[in-house]
Amino acid sequence: MNTKTHWEHIYETKAPTRVSWYQEHAQFSMEYIQKTGIRKTDHIIDVGGGSSTLVDDLIVAGFQNISVLDVSGTALQLVRQRLGARAVEVNWIEADITQSEANSFIHS
Repeated sequence: MNTKTHWEHIYETKAPTRVSWYQEHAQFSMEYIQKTGIRKTDHIIDVGGGSSTLVDDLIVAGFQNISVLDVSGTALQLVRQRLGARAVEVNWIEADITQSEANSFIHS
C-alpha cells in the first residue's frame, strides 16, 4: 500500500476525533509557533496537517497566510468542512512532501 492510499484509508474509515493523535486544540504547537516571533501576516505551513485542529487555532489567533499540506485529500476535505466559511482563508495543498514536485512550491 502506498503512502497516499494508506492515509486516504485512515481518513475514510475513522472519524478525525477517533485517531490516537487527535487533540481538541494544538496547544503545544501554538505555543511553539508564538515563541518564534512570527508575525500574523507571515506565511506559515502545516506540513502533514491531516485533520489537525492546528489550522483552526491559527485562524482564531489571527494568522492570515496559512497553508495546510497533506497527502490525503480526504483529510483536507474533512478540515474544510469543519471550518465552513473560514476554509477560504487557507491555502490547501494536496501533495506528498517527500516528492520533488511537492517540494517545489516551498522554494518559490
